[in-house]
Amino acid sequence: MVDLSAYFARIGYAGSPRPTLANLHAISLAHTQSIPFENLDVLLGRAIDLAPEAVDQKLIFERRGGYCFEQNTLLLRVLQTMGYEATPLSARVRYQRPRDFTPPRTHVFVRVVLDEGTYLADVGVGAMSLTAALEWSVGREQLTPHEPRRIVFEDHRYFHQVRFGDDWHDVAEFTLEEMPPIDREVANWFTSAHPLSHFKNRLLVARASTDGGRISILNRELSFRDHAGAKNTHLFDSREALLAALLEHFGLAFPAGTEFQCPALDWP
Repeated sequence: MVDLSAYFARIGYAGSPRPTLANLHAISLAHTQSIPFENLDVLLGRAIDLAPEAVDQKLIFERRGGYCFEQNTLLLRVLQTMGYEATPLSARVRYQRPRDFTPPRTHVFVRVVLDEGTYLADVGVGAMSLTAALEWSVGREQLTPHEPRRIVFEDHRYFHQVRFGDDWHDVAEFTLEEMPPIDREVANWFTSAHPLSHFKNRLLVARASTDGGRISILNRELSFRDHAGAKNTHLFDSREALLAALLEHFGLAFPAGTEFQCPALDWP
């Protein structure tokens, strides 16, 4: 169970707790605009604890963010507490990766079954996080408060895709296989501790903005991306500038002098 009052206050959600499609969309939007995706604890050498009380303390009460195993398992428990029929599914993140490369199965998202049909919710895939649930309708373009999305079936696999301009890009690949807690624990260990995990080697922070765009940080680069995918970027020249941006744009407060252990942040 989740303290729904505390969670709703955290994301600024003022709707009802009824398990409806409209509320699923509204919670997806409010969550992605309020709780940033971030891997900062990994770069600070801290373990990522998936125990429900640890996730709630970090994301709700300490007003931090997290990555998919924190974000989407929180969403899963919120939806189940509200009375939704919700199930965690495993996936491989594919954004900006070619089809001939096989990424690890280190992503979890949520399937929700309603009277209106089956929907997919994913508030934990960084700057590609869904701001509305996707209807299980293969091949059909679906509008969201941010980018158009679709689900396609190719090469015996499903792909969640995003459209920028005229081009479709893979976001994640999946097979509808459920991801029980033990599988999430194993994948979480790889994601947070394995030397080859990209979360060990780059700083990532992102959230959806209220104008249909996205705000993100990749290492030293702050980006503002509009609805069509066009970006404006700014490079940080110091640790202090990075810490200031984390606070200003994501509400993430860290003490002066905090050092994130990342190869790309070798400040002069």
